[in-house]
Amino acid sequence: MEASAGLVAGSHNRNELVLIRGHEEPKPLRALSGQVCEICGDEVGLTVDGDLFVACNECGFPVCRPCYEYERREGTQNCPQCKTRYKRLKGSPRVPGDDDEEDIDDLEHEFNIDDEKQKQMQQEEGGMQQNSHITEAMLHGKMSYGRGGPDDGDGNATPLPPIITGARSVPVSGEFPISNSHGGHGEFSSSLHKRIHPYPVSEPGSAKWDEKKELSWKERMDDWKSKQGIVSGGAAADPDDYDADVPLNDEARQPLSRKVSIASSKVNPYRMVIILRLVVLAFFLRYRVLHPVPDAIPLWLTSIICEIWFAVSWILDQFPKWFPIDRETYLDRLSLRYEREGEPSMLSAVDLFVSTVDPLKEPPLVTANTVLSILAVDYPVDKVSCYVSDDGASMLTFESLSETAEFARKWVPFCKKFSIEPRAPEFYFSQKVDYLKDKVHPNFVQERRAMKREYEEFKVRINALVAKAQKVPAEGWIMKDGTPWPGNNTRDHPGMIQVFLGHSGGHDTEGNELPRLVYVSREKRPGFQHHKKAGAMNALIRVSAVLTNAPFMLNLDCDHYINNSKAIRESMCFLMDPQAGRKVCYVQFPQRFDGIDVHDRYANRNTVFFDINMKGLDGIQGPVYVGTGCVFRRQALYGYNPPKGPKRPKMVTCDCCPCFGRKKRKHAKDGLPEPMADGVIDGGDDGVDGWNLCDRSGMDSDKEMLMSQMNFEKRFGQSAAFVTSTLMEEGGVPPSSSPAALLKEAIHVISCGYEDKTDWGLELGWIYGSITEDILTGFKMHCRGWRSVYCMPKRAAFKGSAPINLSDRLNQVLRWALGSVEIFFSRHSPLLYGYKNGNLKWLERFSYINTTIYPFTSLPLLAYCTLPAVCLLTGKFIMPPISTFASLFFIALFISIFATGILEMRWSGVSIEEWWRNEQFWVIGGVSAHLFAVVQGLLKVLAGIDTNFTVTSKATGDEDDEFAELYAFKWTTLLIPPTTLLVINIIGVVAGISDAINNGYQSWGPLFGKLFFAFWVIVHLYPFLKGLMGRQNRTPTIVIIWSVLLASIFSLLWVRIDPFTVKAKGPDVRQCGINC
Repeated sequence: MEASAGLVAGSHNRNELVLIRGHEEPKPLRALSGQVCEICGDEVGLTVDGDLFVACNECGFPVCRPCYEYERREGTQNCPQCKTRYKRLKGSPRVPGDDDEEDIDDLEHEFNIDDEKQKQMQQEEGGMQQNSHITEAMLHGKMSYGRGGPDDGDGNATPLPPIITGARSVPVSGEFPISNSHGGHGEFSSSLHKRIHPYPVSEPGSAKWDEKKELSWKERMDDWKSKQGIVSGGAAADPDDYDADVPLNDEARQPLSRKVSIASSKVNPYRMVIILRLVVLAFFLRYRVLHPVPDAIPLWLTSIICEIWFAVSWILDQFPKWFPIDRETYLDRLSLRYEREGEPSMLSAVDLFVSTVDPLKEPPLVTANTVLSILAVDYPVDKVSCYVSDDGASMLTFESLSETAEFARKWVPFCKKFSIEPRAPEFYFSQKVDYLKDKVHPNFVQERRAMKREYEEFKVRINALVAKAQKVPAEGWIMKDGTPWPGNNTRDHPGMIQVFLGHSGGHDTEGNELPRLVYVSREKRPGFQHHKKAGAMNALIRVSAVLTNAPFMLNLDCDHYINNSKAIRESMCFLMDPQAGRKVCYVQFPQRFDGIDVHDRYANRNTVFFDINMKGLDGIQGPVYVGTGCVFRRQALYGYNPPKGPKRPKMVTCDCCPCFGRKKRKHAKDGLPEPMADGVIDGGDDGVDGWNLCDRSGMDSDKEMLMSQMNFEKRFGQSAAFVTSTLMEEGGVPPSSSPAALLKEAIHVISCGYEDKTDWGLELGWIYGSITEDILTGFKMHCRGWRSVYCMPKRAAFKGSAPINLSDRLNQVLRWALGSVEIFFSRHSPLLYGYKNGNLKWLERFSYINTTIYPFTSLPLLAYCTLPAVCLLTGKFIMPPISTFASLFFIALFISIFATGILEMRWSGVSIEEWWRNEQFWVIGGVSAHLFAVVQGLLKVLAGIDTNFTVTSKATGDEDDEFAELYAFKWTTLLIPPTTLLVINIIGVVAGISDAINNGYQSWGPLFGKLFFAFWVIVHLYPFLKGLMGRQNRTPTIVIIWSVLLASIFSLLWVRIDPFTVKAKGPDVRQCGINC
């Protein structure tokens, strides 16, 4: 099936499969036999060689030679159909613009490199000018590589790779044969495997190639010598004394990455302060427990419980940061090892997943920018496949993706030609930097302006689609060919797949191949559990395994675009490293965001987590998976264990002493290796996991028995094609597979009932059971013994958008916290799960435990923030009067807290403002979103009640302000607890100061501790207060109403307490009389 040939929709359960053609209108490549000129109506005619005259090599639009000459001389010089500039053909006179072209037809001499070499040798005495023409012709022939047919001359046919002939000596990953198929079957064409983008040098065998090769080797040798500190002087050794291949091979064998430990001058003081803080904390808690407050036992007991909880929470958060590390990658070594000159790229293929649900909440233009940045990534195009999951089955997403595919034909070559960053057009054209920096191409400014106009027109078309989608027709959406849109009912529709870009149709305006772009919408039917995003991601795993089966996968949210075009190469430095990469299950990149206010009022950047906590975890067993910007190893998602290292030699003993040696572990049963805790079969003793068993050329009998006893269908589902793909460790699809059969299987694996009675969501893929499926998925992998890697390139790999509005931010945090509560109460709780095999390291477990229990900190935090107001209003305090010696505990505790933060900022590079914003939002989120998450989670787990908190938006009217959303007020119930805390603490401060003024000087001493306590709460809630107030002089009415209501309640309580009345001590005058 060709790209853009139609939408495939169907249901495996209902035995339906439909191909909807005509929705896309690709520009056809005309037949070239017996045609007439489309301009004048005359015969097209023949060339001097007797072949049919072809004016445009891009689309084959039939034009006769006179019209071609006239268009080049007097017209726009462009093809009327594809708008590509006409090339100067053999025998045509030169026109302005042909200065950089040669006299030889690029198609006729595209691959005749040997002929050109002979001509060059015969005409060496003919002059330098003729030699120059030949060299230019060779270069131009290579630059036009990929537009010819399978046979471009006698004896010059492109040899087929081994995978086509059946001899798979070199595994080729990520092949998706999208070719014409008749009768449901098709064969691989030679153009499927051709290298489309030009090589950096000419072909071997030509003088030009030899010259450039020699220069390339010299440059690499000089670079290597400079790295090794070798200085060549006048008395240097003879170049013949050493082999140039040896240092290059040594460089290629070097590790692709390395750990960079934090300087001991930074990390050792940090660890010492942590130990001192732990000791001081122990003495502090001991003092607090042994010195109760007799007249305020409830307040004292509440504070003690809260402080003990805070201490435990701090330990769980602090000690996983004990081994922070940095990492370095070597992209040049990656290229030397896997992209050698004159050979096909050996880099592994990558499938990229983009998920979206509702195009009205996730704008199609944002998704389009993400897809465009993927298609323009700096990676071999035949190794990249982009899958867009539309879980809402929206025709708006489908049509916008079609427009994106067409625009990509112009955008991708522009990006690669000028090496621009970032490669998402919206953010590239909006960045406020000097875009001419490091640009030397003379046509850059002109082409940039033209591309910007093209993008503006593209935005208009996308916006028109969005405006059209605002009102759904009564009869539902209709496609261009009159067919009803299969996804009109978003809850009851068949599975849909459309290949927008790929082979046999996926080329840009310059004729170069584009990465694959596939639209996927899984089947949905009433009565089936679809598991939201986790279910959509598992459907993408299966459909990509059937169509391309790349060994690695990168998942991105629809609003996270690729900011660094070399991001995939960065991850391959870890995953493809022969020494350390085999046990890496995923490479996690930090999240970076655009469009956040300068001061980051609500800690949207989350820098403390990404730059401190994640670095600490990277030094243990690896960072947690955060849901986006992560490159996975496909086999790790299939639920198998990492390969084992070589066994240690067994101890030889006489068995007379039970203290030495170990008994041989017995296998479970039937002679199979002992299964892991999650039911995954362990690998063999040779350090190879279960997948490697089927990729070996020969399989011994015991391995055949092992494979025969494994019930793949029960584990992976009832798809033979998918099960076969899981056994191909290096990826790729079987060469004998036809495109029609692959698409039929792809529809099968995204059917709604495919996962029934399988391990999907339990042991395979994204794990079900929580709305934060990312934490569960990474946790399961670490429990199996895999390790992950944290990659922080200098240029951020990915960037996305974050909610800068207070209510939106709190609702986002609510969702994360609710997912953690669900994990805590599930069978995968880190407190109980994964102890059997001991693969999860203890500090890594501490981190996962902290990830699941942090929402429960909201309960003691809410009580602790209420205590200052209660103490100020009642005149009591949580601590008794302390001595000078006891005050040292408090001073030491505060000093250790600040010292820990300062030293963390020192080794991580986090600014003090970012650290302080994180502390503030910890309190804001803790007393609002985390509290509601605990309540909602308990209701959902214990009572089965699912509660949703809705947000109602009220526009501010400042559409032109870049940060207008920051000041927009959206009322939600999450705002009530922090508002109440602010009001009662402010009232408590006023009441305490008033009481001190009324009672005299002696009451100011005890007041200072209470005021400090209250100000601590108010300062931490200050960003929340600013969010409530919005802009100056624009206080929302709802805030005023709540403030007046709460103030009235506490005023009545204040009057009831009546603190200004002097409490007389002595006899009651009403009983004794005045003269008593």
